[in-house]
Amino acid sequence: MMDVCLLAGEIMLTYGAETYRVEETLERMANAANLKNVHSFVTTTGIFLSFEEDGRGDIMQMIRIDDRNYDLNKVSLVNQVSREFVTGKLTTEQAYLELKNIARARLAYPIWLIHIASGIAGGGFSYLFGGGIKDSLPAFIAGITASVCLIEVERYLKVKFFAEFIAAFMGGTVAIGLVYFGLGTNLNQIIIGTLMPLVPGVPLTNAVRDLMSGDLVAGVSRGAEATITSLSIATGIALAITLFL
Repeated sequence: MMDVCLLAGEIMLTYGAETYRVEETLERMANAANLKNVHSFVTTTGIFLSFEEDGRGDIMQMIRIDDRNYDLNKVSLVNQVSREFVTGKLTTEQAYLELKNIARARLAYPIWLIHIASGIAGGGFSYLFGGGIKDSLPAFIAGITASVCLIEVERYLKVKFFAEFIAAFMGGTVAIGLVYFGLGTNLNQIIIGTLMPLVPGVPLTNAVRDLMSGDLVAGVSRGAEATITSLSIATGIALAITLFL
């Protein structure tokens, strides 16, 4: 049962769930298994779980979360497994197998589609913030460039904040270059559209929700993560503007 709870928590925390939601899920699953004295403590980088098991006394275990991505579909799937386990539709073994399948599953969308969506978002935000129709195309191209740089640099270097810095720098450089060659006129709106897909919306939202639910440690750490991400993006685009304008 400890493995089931920790695997569920690991998937949820890795793919963007709030810490209070992870704690609530673990406690409900453990209580449904008739375990006593259940306590869970979750931070952005670790999960601690303890409960009392008949004949063995208190059992405590922790796992560390090193990689964090965002796939809310997996969070929803884990929630569904949790509900079915609590209502008795799944046994412990069945729940564990379901969770293993969720952990091994690929992203809901292919990488190329994520890049295209980032470009569409960049073009749309560029128009939304006052750019013209002609500005949507360079924002689309720069948005794709930033998305490709973000994923590829993070994949090889494993440094999230540096990848965001490079993505902002390359996206801004492409935007400036396209305007220089006559493809687009409103550089400010093109740059804004390019950067919008990089904005840390999920960490910021989770930080506020954790703080409101009383999880101060997790809320502050997520807020710090969102702040550093914002600074990385701002530094990257500022460097591009300084060098090429």
